[in-house]
Amino acid sequence: AKQCGFEAVEIGTQEDPRIAEEYKKASDEAGLPIHSVMNMGHWQYPLSSPDPEVVARCLKGMETSLDNARLWGAQTVLLVPGVVTPEVTYQQAWDRSQREIRKLIPLAEQHKVIIGIEEVWNKFLLSPLEFAHYIDEFQSFMNLSVVGLLMSTFTTRFIFPLASLEGRRFWLLGLLPLKRDSILWAKFLFRHNKQIDKTVVDWVNLRDGDIDWKAIYHALADIGYKGVATTELEGGDASYLKDVSKRFDAILTCA
Repeated sequence: AKQCGFEAVEIGTQEDPRIAEEYKKASDEAGLPIHSVMNMGHWQYPLSSPDPEVVARCLKGMETSLDNARLWGAQTVLLVPGVVTPEVTYQQAWDRSQREIRKLIPLAEQHKVIIGIEEVWNKFLLSPLEFAHYIDEFQSFMNLSVVGLLMSTFTTRFIFPLASLEGRRFWLLGLLPLKRDSILWAKFLFRHNKQIDKTVVDWVNLRDGDIDWKAIYHALADIGYKGVATTELEGGDASYLKDVSKRFDAILTCA
């Protein structure tokens, strides 16, 4: 990854302490920081579940993820807070996820790690106003997925309302402090989808899909966006990774 042009990486939760230590050693030796942790099991074991055992598994996974972040020096752990289903109402997802996240905040604060809340096809927190309200009730942290929002709204609509909430600590999609009272992080989910018809989508390469990256670039530039952004894609060989890096450079330079 370092040789292909990447400057930082996101790693999934590692339950085995020996493997976690190996990642730490590899990161140090390569000079490639681990800036965030992709939490395990939050889809399979959501905090919004009515089953206490399911919720307990998710909490355990988050605790492990936060411990990983502390070991690796990562700044954030990504969390899908809840999933709305035929069995779980919107209000239940709201109340249950907030209740459980509050249990995790002390450990996150102890480790100086951000809990990043992600909206991604979970039928939850679908507008910037309610997302801001959800986060404001914690007075804590957030994270957001660009492509996840593509299905339900215009991505740039989320950038302005969240970034304008002065005096609060907010995070948008992955990694980046603003020189202002609020803090904005950026993490991009880059599995782009391309509209084929009204019901079918296809996964395509960076910049080949429906997302207007120039509009996103200008929206973030207007609010002083600086920092790291994460591509979340399938793995591949050196040729593939170099192509991803090249496409990403074009996005960051608004080419």
